[in-house]
Amino acid sequence: MSSPTLHALNVDMSNLPEKQSPEQEFHVTNHTAKWVLNSPDPPSFCQQISGIIKKNLFPQRNSRPSSLSSHVIALLTCIFPVLDWGRGYKASKFKNDLISGLTLASLSIPQSIGYAALANLDPQYGLYGSVVPPLIYSVMGTSQELAIGPVAVVSLLISSMVSKLVDPTLDPVAYRKLVFTATLFAGSFQALFGLLRLGFLIDFLSHAAIVGFMAGAAIVIGLQQLKGLLGISHFTTKTDVVSVLDAVVKSLHTSWYPLNFLLGCSFLIFILITRFIGKRNKKLFWIPAISPVISVILSTLIVYLSRADQHGVKIIKHFKGGLNPSSVNQLEFNGPHLGETAKIGFICAIIALTEAVAVGRSFASIKGYNLDGNKEMLAMGFMNIAGSMSSCYVTTGSFSRTAVNFSAGCQSTVSNIVMAVTVLISLQLFTKLLYYTPLAILASIILSALPGLIDYNEAYHIWKVDKLDFLACAGAFFGVLFASVEIGLLVAVCVSFGRLLLNSIRPGMEELGRLPGTDIYCDKGQYPDVLDVPGVRIIRLNSGNFCFANARPIKERITRWATKEDGKEEANKLTNGIILDMSSVMSIDSSGILALEEIHKKLVSRNIHLAITNPRWKVIHKLKLSGFIDKVGSDCIFLTVNEAVDAFLTSRSVSLGNC
Repeated sequence: MSSPTLHALNVDMSNLPEKQSPEQEFHVTNHTAKWVLNSPDPPSFCQQISGIIKKNLFPQRNSRPSSLSSHVIALLTCIFPVLDWGRGYKASKFKNDLISGLTLASLSIPQSIGYAALANLDPQYGLYGSVVPPLIYSVMGTSQELAIGPVAVVSLLISSMVSKLVDPTLDPVAYRKLVFTATLFAGSFQALFGLLRLGFLIDFLSHAAIVGFMAGAAIVIGLQQLKGLLGISHFTTKTDVVSVLDAVVKSLHTSWYPLNFLLGCSFLIFILITRFIGKRNKKLFWIPAISPVISVILSTLIVYLSRADQHGVKIIKHFKGGLNPSSVNQLEFNGPHLGETAKIGFICAIIALTEAVAVGRSFASIKGYNLDGNKEMLAMGFMNIAGSMSSCYVTTGSFSRTAVNFSAGCQSTVSNIVMAVTVLISLQLFTKLLYYTPLAILASIILSALPGLIDYNEAYHIWKVDKLDFLACAGAFFGVLFASVEIGLLVAVCVSFGRLLLNSIRPGMEELGRLPGTDIYCDKGQYPDVLDVPGVRIIRLNSGNFCFANARPIKERITRWATKEDGKEEANKLTNGIILDMSSVMSIDSSGILALEEIHKKLVSRNIHLAITNPRWKVIHKLKLSGFIDKVGSDCIFLTVNEAVDAFLTSRSVSLGNC
């Protein structure tokens, strides 16, 4: 060791302990070990479960309610946030919510009809989804801006997965039953996630995976709209890009009608121009918001007056209006596809929650309030359960409609109520007026909403920051594009899990050194100027778990680090001790404890002492239960790395006991 190092450590080489045999015993005055060893036992598994149940079933409060009625009121307020914010709701806020709701309805009506077509359902089922679910969310949701209704990605999921079980063109009734049953399962899963606080499940789809999935889904959805844009009668039910393009090429040689393409592209350009105007001038947000409904009105008039439907233009024709009919008797629990339907419901639940929570949190952060993820899951669950019984398919929060709702100045979820009432009135009065609405317009409305799903700037940012994260993004993108929606999701989840497993099996381990003039120990790789401690190697485990998956690699690396030369000039110095910093290790299992015992034995056989610093609560508890502390001695345990270093270097008579 060079003289500057020793000077920084204030250590006299003459006082350093000589190499000693393992039979020799030393006694260390370790005053802080008692704080680690005498810490109380952590809560048992049963206590943790009990605490989770209490926390979930009873609302958080500063004091216990004085009576049963106050307890019930507190519980109801937790389940229905409207009971809390509704008390302070003022008429001045309703003015903004009324404008927002009407603007939202003008966008929601044409989009809902288009998304129903994407889900292979009749137009009215899209409108039904904009009535009951928003009403339920308005009393149970915590987001002020989130606009509820059918969305493109979930509609694609429904059509791509349910169509594999039942062909919607051959048996639309059976197809509809499976859709409603999948919606019930989706709502049940979402409500269960909220009750049990299982929000972490949606985090299995990482941000990168969602970016890739949304981009791939947007392209697939866009290609499928070529059916309406070109007026193709027969189209493939597959969602991969090869099958869709093949179907388009074949249709171009047989049956397509240019008038559909001309009409759809004209209004698509109109909608995109209005969107550009809205982005340039935020005060004109209402122009792109009402452009879809204007497109529907104008195109319907054009087709009606010119009788274009007699010249190949495909139109909606008649569809049912009125109140949402009950669909309880259409729920299918005895059919052969029950298991597959439950799987579809689970996937739709995860995707719908991911989109809604991401959108809700984005706008909540702008307004400066927190979104309660578990309450959101509960609200989404109950609204989809009710929706499945009232002829709705899976609904969630829409990014495009939420952005319009926010721009219109909404103050609360009352804007969802206004929108739902407006859509309901439209179902009662205006469905007959939509008879001549061309399908090409619905396709153009959906196409206009897709660019917001492709975030190439974020994809480039992910590539720049983390190449492994980008692999999940690319896997989801190409999986959706060239295989199917399910394959894309599966690839994204597998890549994310693979990364977790790789980090667990090969955990980060750092050798630490001392910052000059301080008692702070840092990674040598990050801080090259740190000073070595003479005769001591300090190793930090950067893994939350010391378990069966990584016990062997950790044991091998520590023993190799302690016994092998690293090629440096100081490598020929003898190692008297190994300090293992376990401050990052949150839990340890029997394999990890066995690995520690083997590390200790191997080091003792080489006259090297072992010290463990700052073991966490659960870790030291298990080390005591397993008898590891009794085997190696309590003098091996230190509260900080600095105290362990001092124990090695203070004087010849200070050592680590029997370690």
